[in-house]
Amino acid sequence: MTDGGQAGETGTAAEQTAEARLTDAEAAVLAYEGRSWPGPGAKERAIREGLGLTPVRYYQLLNALMDDPRALAHAPGTVNRLRRIREAQRARR
Repeated sequence: MTDGGQAGETGTAAEQTAEARLTDAEAAVLAYEGRSWPGPGAKERAIREGLGLTPVRYYQLLNALMDDPRALAHAPGTVNRLRRIREAQRARR
C-alpha cells in the first residue's frame, strides 16, 4: 500500500510541475519586461511586432504575472522589481 501511495504522490507532483511552468507567451512577456529599451516607443513597437499583442493587453498580462508564483519562480529579479515599483506607485496614491 505504501508503494501505491507514493506512486500517486509522484504522479501528482509531476502534474503540479507541468502546471507550474509558464506558457511560452507568459515567459516571453517576462523576457521583454526584463530587457532595457531606449524608449517607450521602441518597447511598444517590439511588443506589437514580436509578441503580436497590443501594449494594453501586454500590460494586463504582465500585471497578472506579477502575482503569479510561477512567474516569480521563472524570473524572480524581474517580478520582484515590478512588485516594488507597483507598491511604490500605490503608496503615492
